[in-house]
Amino acid sequence: MRTGLYPGSFDPVTFGHVDIVRRAGHLVDRLVIAIGTHHDKHPLFTAEERVKLASAVLEPVAKEIGLKLQVTTYDNLTVVAAQAAHASIVIRGLRDAGDFDYEMQMAGMNAALAPEIETVFLASSPESRHIAATLVRQIAAMGGDVSAFVPSVVTAALKKKFPG
Repeated sequence: MRTGLYPGSFDPVTFGHVDIVRRAGHLVDRLVIAIGTHHDKHPLFTAEERVKLASAVLEPVAKEIGLKLQVTTYDNLTVVAAQAAHASIVIRGLRDAGDFDYEMQMAGMNAALAPEIETVFLASSPESRHIAATLVRQIAAMGGDVSAFVPSVVTAALKKKFPG
């Protein structure tokens, strides 16, 4: 069984994340969604809320494509989380050249720390390439409609964070 680790903040989970999970299902049998809980970040949603939302959104997708899925949190190095999950690959989504530059640096550092773990980049589909969780949060905070960017359960959760 090939296991992949898909790390990120998932704050919140978006249709871009759904796209990457759906496509990662062609590469791995088991995918661990690893939600980072690093101390220097201040997410909108708590770790527990992000796990709940990611599970609600991604578990039906995984079931549909026959992918074993686990949603967890981590607060250490990504390669350490991958090793703990028995993952042989780290899945990363790329939206644009800015993502590529950052992700290439991270992949190089991760390879130096754990050469047995490969990083696999999946280019975002054209339909979701423009979606960024940061922008979704900004739009929601300003009262905008985010339903084109996130599943309905996430839209509802954002409305609770930003009422009115």
